[in-house]
Amino acid sequence: MDRHWGTERYLSGNPFLTAGAAEMLASARATLVGIDSLNIDDIGDRTRPVHSILLGAGIPIVEHLRGLAGLPSRGCRFSAVPPKVAGVGTWPVRAFATLPKA
Repeated sequence: MDRHWGTERYLSGNPFLTAGAAEMLASARATLVGIDSLNIDDIGDRTRPVHSILLGAGIPIVEHLRGLAGLPSRGCRFSAVPPKVAGVGTWPVRAFATLPKA
């Protein structure tokens, strides 16, 4: 989806996770789940089951990731650094990958 960033296409027809996928990730004890899409949930489902399952299990969610195709499938380290802000449910982060030394 990142190829559609900044266009109307980015705001509709988004890929998302299912509740079953979120349950599997929670059972596998994922430490963070990210997606290169507008929302990790189906934007047509106001119950937001994926948010509820992952956040309820203490698993942070990172949405709107871009440039993932340029990363190796293994060996990079992901960081999502938020500013220190209290009392909000969502906030931008500086997301980046550190690549292994060649």
